[in-house]
Amino acid sequence: MMTVLFGTHPEYLEHDTGLFHPESASRLEVIATVLDRFRDDIVTFKPTPAATASVTRVHDSAHVAEIRQLCLMGGGPIDADTQVGYQSYDIALLAAGAGLDAITRLQQGEGDAAFVAVRPPGHHATTDTSMGFCLFNNIAVAAQRLVDQGEKVLIVDIDAHHGNGTQDIFYSQPSVLYVSIHQYPLYPGTGKVFEVGEGAAIGTTINIPLPPRTTGATALAALDTIAAPVITTFAPTWLLISAGFDGHRDDPLTDLGYGANDYYHLTQWALQFVPHGKTVAFLEGGYNLAALAESTEASIEALLGVSRRLDPADPPGVVEDEIVSTLARMRQETLLARGDDVPPR
Repeated sequence: MMTVLFGTHPEYLEHDTGLFHPESASRLEVIATVLDRFRDDIVTFKPTPAATASVTRVHDSAHVAEIRQLCLMGGGPIDADTQVGYQSYDIALLAAGAGLDAITRLQQGEGDAAFVAVRPPGHHATTDTSMGFCLFNNIAVAAQRLVDQGEKVLIVDIDAHHGNGTQDIFYSQPSVLYVSIHQYPLYPGTGKVFEVGEGAAIGTTINIPLPPRTTGATALAALDTIAAPVITTFAPTWLLISAGFDGHRDDPLTDLGYGANDYYHLTQWALQFVPHGKTVAFLEGGYNLAALAESTEASIEALLGVSRRLDPADPPGVVEDEIVSTLARMRQETLLARGDDVPPR
């Protein structure tokens, strides 16, 4: 039995996305109800804001200033999906700070893993663009802190949408291995198999795009076949998880076939690659509130190392071998075409 640090803050509820927006404060309110089920196994903490200098390690300083100015003027839309209010800049710094605080606490031996339930989410935010409900890239800010400390960072993104921002930020960074398993086609349209990194980081981006209705069992088999050998060779020292739960079959924005049990197995799979005390999961998507609560519970159970009572009404589904083998072949052909037929070191 392990201890999980759980970071969240009441100010996250004040981020104003507008009426009827799927990324609402209700998401964190329903997640809060899950915590009672874990009693003494979770240690909660309130994050502190990231310093602007930490955010500009991964974002263009002019872009950060533009978001601040928009919020000071009362807020408004950034694009059709992404809106800010007067407080959103400060709240976004608070979201970016959650991962930094979690890392520090883990380094001090306060827990075995951490989960940060933040708003706004982050994995779509690129170096110079806020998009897809995301202002600043929370997981990238944390990963950059670890890279600056000399760590090798594995990012596993299980959100149904591709984390284009995280990929963009670390596409040429050999100290970060980015693994994304996501639905395709789907917003934002990135995350194809042949996107494998560039320069010294060729091979350190792994995209596993799945067709609609793909089961969790197939997703797990694809990760084990395509990503696990590369991760083992890469030998990460830290694991950061973009814990998006919108691949659940009941999610209104996507079409994958996962259940809550699958998030237990996906999280458990990722944990095998680093020692205890070296994992932080960041909340990303998930827009059906009941499914979000169940999936968060499953993920925390995996972080705690407890057995999950599998729901017979939530079967794992079959492994679609053709999907797995096709994706594996396409990635290998891409690497061979790039002249890089050995796993990254």
